Amino acid sequence: MSLRARLMDDLKTAMKAGESAKVATIRMITAKLKDADIAARSKGVDTIGDDEAVGVLRGMVKSRIESATLYRQGDRLELADKEEAEIALIKTYLPPELDEAALEAAVAEAIAQTEAVSMKDMGKVMGALKVRFGATLDLGRANGLVKARLS
Repeated sequence: MSLRARLMDDLKTAMKAGESAKVATIRMITAKLKDADIAARSKGVDTIGDDEAVGVLRGMVKSRIESATLYRQGDRLELADKEEAEIALIKTYLPPELDEAALEAAVAEAIAQTEAVSMKDMGKVMGALKVRFGATLDLGRANGLVKARLS
């Protein structure tokens, strides 16, 4: 089942159950995906694929983590809790992330495969990781590990 189909099914279920917070969050996700679709039209693509949609969702999680942190610092706990609830729901639509050991092994394998020796080769390594793992890879975490290995 595609990500969009899953979102629509979950939206219908949440509406029937009267879960207004979940309905609002799913609608927010679908609106963000429609924005990404509109942006992709300039490139000649009608709708983005699931891989690109996962990237959009990861961006949403990242921005909400930053917002929740700022709300906590400003003693706005009710807003921080709302952001964290949205994060938890958005993460249910993301593929499971690689654990730390698997990510380190994948980075080591990509470095060996591309014969990377310095920071100049970082693009090759990241490209190899993207090809192999696609949407299941958190590029931020992988980026840090690749930098540490190549420097």
